[in-house]
Amino acid sequence: MGTPEFAVPSLKALVKGGYDIVGVFTQPDRPVGRGHKLQACPVKQCALENGLEVFQFEKVKTPEGVAQLKALAPDVVVTAAFGQILTQELLDIPVYGTVNVHASLLPGYRGSAPINWCILNGEKEAGVTIMLTDIGIDTGDMLKAVSTQIGEFETAGELTVRLSEMGAELLVPTLAGYLAGDIRPVKQDEALASYQPMLDKAMGEIDWNLPAGTIACRVRGLNPWPCAYTDMEGGRLKIYLAKPVDADADAAPGTVIVSGPKEGLVVKCGEGALEILEMQAPNGKRMAAKAYLMGKKIETGTRFGRE
Repeated sequence: MGTPEFAVPSLKALVKGGYDIVGVFTQPDRPVGRGHKLQACPVKQCALENGLEVFQFEKVKTPEGVAQLKALAPDVVVTAAFGQILTQELLDIPVYGTVNVHASLLPGYRGSAPINWCILNGEKEAGVTIMLTDIGIDTGDMLKAVSTQIGEFETAGELTVRLSEMGAELLVPTLAGYLAGDIRPVKQDEALASYQPMLDKAMGEIDWNLPAGTIACRVRGLNPWPCAYTDMEGGRLKIYLAKPVDADADAAPGTVIVSGPKEGLVVKCGEGALEILEMQAPNGKRMAAKAYLMGKKIETGTRFGRE
């Protein structure tokens, strides 16, 4: 069971590992683009490419979804970013339970957006936990985990790709060890547990009163979605990459204090300043800030954000 690109490496790993995959459950096709043409999710596309049977349910917990899973009679269910909460009725169907690929080092960062929040909170380390699913949200027993250092300029999108591959690589041997009885589940320490909420578009708006380091983490953690932004001359300036820099300029937060094709674009923050490295101006294209300033001008003293 899975939906986005994150789950594809795990599905491929199971196919390569020789597992008899009796079915792939995923979300229904969604309309995309201006024409609202229906498009299959990445997991469905991968499943069809490998000749696997696909089952799509808006809610798998419906009687139809439960009946379908019962009919398949799986020994074990594997989930990765499925996007739906499984009921106890569903969890009771597979003989060996449900094994989940979760993109955090549990018990920290439970929830649907652990990778984003890891970067948003300025963490230096991230990881993947292979766990057993129970009725709670990411509260089940753990089987194995793997960690990695987060790159200084690594975005949530880039880290997602890395963790999806790491999770897939860990999944197959962990699943084999669990099914053979060689890997024993370990309970999570609730005293160390943390839960992070879903992302929403409003989180993208930059508060220039925050420290530059905090804003830089926000830019990386919200890339590619919902993307950090600020108001600029009545339009929206999207910021894809930025870094904190030292600044002693006497200016209000949100004020452009450096601007030029060689010097770059630097904005005063509540503490320090932020150099914008990659951006998209209103009605413009995504590009390096210095490249933008070769053809357009942003005057020093310009105020970003709401007045």
